[in-house]
Amino acid sequence: MGAAVGKPAFGVAVAPKTQAEERLALAEHALLQWTRSPGADSGIWDAGASYTNRGLLAAVDEVLLLAAENPFPLPEAASARRRLDSAVGAAASRMVEEFLRVRVWNASLLRGAVHRLSLASTNQSRLIFPSARERNSSAGTGGVVDASDGSRSRASSSVPHEVAALLDTEVWDDLDLICPAGVSVLHEIALRVVRAGCTEVLFRAFANAPCDVLDSFLSILRVECSQQTTEAVIKRWTTVTEIIGKAMVAMRRQLYAQNPGAFDGFRDEYLLAIAENRILILLDFANGFTSITSHEKLVYMLGMYEALTDAAPSLLLLLSGARKEAISERTQGILTKLAGAVRIMVSGAIAKIQGDSLFPHTPSAAGGVHPLTRDAMTCVELLARHRTTLDLILAGADERGSLAGVVSDLIAGLERNLQRRFAVACADAGGSRHLFLANNISFVLSRVADNDGVASLLGDAWAARRRSRVEQHVASYAASSWGPVVALLDTTACGRGKSAKVLAEFNAAFNRSRDSEMCREVPDPVLRAVLRNAVSEMVVPAYCAFLQKQPKLGKSARYTADDLVELLSELFEGESTDGIKI
Repeated sequence: MGAAVGKPAFGVAVAPKTQAEERLALAEHALLQWTRSPGADSGIWDAGASYTNRGLLAAVDEVLLLAAENPFPLPEAASARRRLDSAVGAAASRMVEEFLRVRVWNASLLRGAVHRLSLASTNQSRLIFPSARERNSSAGTGGVVDASDGSRSRASSSVPHEVAALLDTEVWDDLDLICPAGVSVLHEIALRVVRAGCTEVLFRAFANAPCDVLDSFLSILRVECSQQTTEAVIKRWTTVTEIIGKAMVAMRRQLYAQNPGAFDGFRDEYLLAIAENRILILLDFANGFTSITSHEKLVYMLGMYEALTDAAPSLLLLLSGARKEAISERTQGILTKLAGAVRIMVSGAIAKIQGDSLFPHTPSAAGGVHPLTRDAMTCVELLARHRTTLDLILAGADERGSLAGVVSDLIAGLERNLQRRFAVACADAGGSRHLFLANNISFVLSRVADNDGVASLLGDAWAARRRSRVEQHVASYAASSWGPVVALLDTTACGRGKSAKVLAEFNAAFNRSRDSEMCREVPDPVLRAVLRNAVSEMVVPAYCAFLQKQPKLGKSARYTADDLVELLSELFEGESTDGIKI
């Protein structure tokens, strides 16, 4: 028939002349009742596929039967023919309305997961540089900053168990996602649309087809995200994208397993339209974040890039032809923009590490590990989990070329910045500078050694050079902080007379240095032992040699060599109040 679908142009009473016109008038009247009050109309079927208006369905069938009989072939029946064409259009439109009403997909088994995901805690931070408040809060509760990568470790504590289970493909085999009664209605609708010759109208309606299974998860992005941080939104996006990709595969399999019928010829186009519509929603969300360039969001952006990369193949499998090509091009375009944002973020992270004003001035803990060092290594460890992705993004488009180059530059910039900051804060610190740098370089080495991913990035030669630097700083610290104390024992060089006075000066200097250095912080027990040993090897042999040259002082000496060793073993326990700030 090819009749245009729309509300029939009824309203003018026409006296029926033939039996066919009488039948048409009755069918028109039934359709007219629906046309005049669509808001109050319950439809032919309810959402659960139960009949609610068999009379309306009978009117649709009567119109289609009349059209098949072609009762108005003569020119003088043109008016009746136009009325019939209009009625056919109304019948097809009724079928489209029913299609948009019927519930084909069953999301009842997913409600728990949807609810849990919408309420999922977002308290844990994966910022590469957590704020001082977050750092203190984590320490105060005995917790740690979440170092999950946000895309490869989906079953982390921040993802509810019910949601994590849906990321397992096998779980979907046990979920009944389809309503067989709803599919039966689709067959009924398709049969009548084909008879009306209005299949294109149904095809167009597929773009708006409801799908509770997918839409229940998409609703989290549409509604909940307005109340969430950027980090929470991206995290949910990555999870929802994975779930929807797996759900679409299961939906296709279950729809094709249903009893055959008239809708079989529409299944492919129906699923394609549903897939395209939901994929476009996901891509629009992803595209909305491509303008973010804050390095604080780097880990989340990598998670989004990886989630889209991982999900794209399965999503594209649900498409074909022009749809598949268009979605593929759009996906690649978004990935390209995400990659560009990641490169900007990487440069921003390095610039932050190399900057002069990274944190408010805080007590240095008398040589302890600076917050900048801790956060830099947390950043490195987080990035190492995304090595494959970052190598792909950086290759040929960044001067560093790979994550290894980025990490090497980042740590080198950290070391330069720490030296510069300490020199400005305490130009005459002497041994304090070497102790501070030994602490921080040792901390970096320890974190690298504890993380195979980072260690493989930097290599053995890099680690050997840093160990050599630590040894140099240890030796320089001992010479700078304890060399002047030991020099007091050299009576020849000092030209002083009485050995008892020399010993008294040494004792006083030793006690001052010990009291000061005992409170300095060296968190690493291995480095602490190395430093104590270096100081002991410098002080104790010189003290013993002095006493041997002055045998008369042996009994009156305040300390024995063993006393010095024991006293030096208490160095670097922390709780300093020296007030140096960097």
